[in-house]
Amino acid sequence: MQSMVARAHCRTLGRMSIRSRVPRPAARRLSLYLRELMLRARDGSATISSRQLGDALGLTDAQVRKDLAHFGQFGQPGVGYRCIDLLERLRTIMGVDRPWPCVLVGAGNIGRALLAYRPFVHGGFEIKAVFERSRELVGTTIAGRKVRPIEDLARGVAAVNAEIGIVAVPAEAAPAIAAMLVGVRIRGILNFTPCRLDVPPSIPVRNVDVSVALEQLAFDISSMAAPDES
Repeated sequence: MQSMVARAHCRTLGRMSIRSRVPRPAARRLSLYLRELMLRARDGSATISSRQLGDALGLTDAQVRKDLAHFGQFGQPGVGYRCIDLLERLRTIMGVDRPWPCVLVGAGNIGRALLAYRPFVHGGFEIKAVFERSRELVGTTIAGRKVRPIEDLARGVAAVNAEIGIVAVPAEAAPAIAAMLVGVRIRGILNFTPCRLDVPPSIPVRNVDVSVALEQLAFDISSMAAPDES
């Protein structure tokens, strides 16, 4: 039994070591590869080449091969990648081959939209509990989830074994909510506020700011050469 535990621990450390060496842009592109492979598999495609995968995502075939090479050998010369096999390998590498129970803090407009977003569940991310400070919202039901008082956070996280905390509160409340999530041993935070969260390095944070995305889009459009009107 001890040797089995030791082997499992070594495998975990091995995966962590590999991930720590992977450039962040390459790691982000894994999600793009995963989405495209899911579409191909759904359409019945048995194989896909690095060029086809790159063309679909606006990347070169060399970039695709370089990204995947960080995680081992994939595909066969002259055949390409078997869609189902590569899809399952990527799901394992990314850690989405198992369910990820989440808790949501904030039942305002963004929180309501997240609760109604069904692809979360299809991807293995299910919001198991919702918490709020507003007494007007506590006790209401949104998308089948009863909104609980923030004071129940520790008990609620433990009850559903949540690993991910989603923050969708006003910016001024975000630091305190993040501290509470750290205190109840949440392992990662998805932050929908423009506030920078000061959490320990062991707890990864991903920020989602729609305003920033729109500003970047406006910049891209404005930077394009104006058409010649002469």
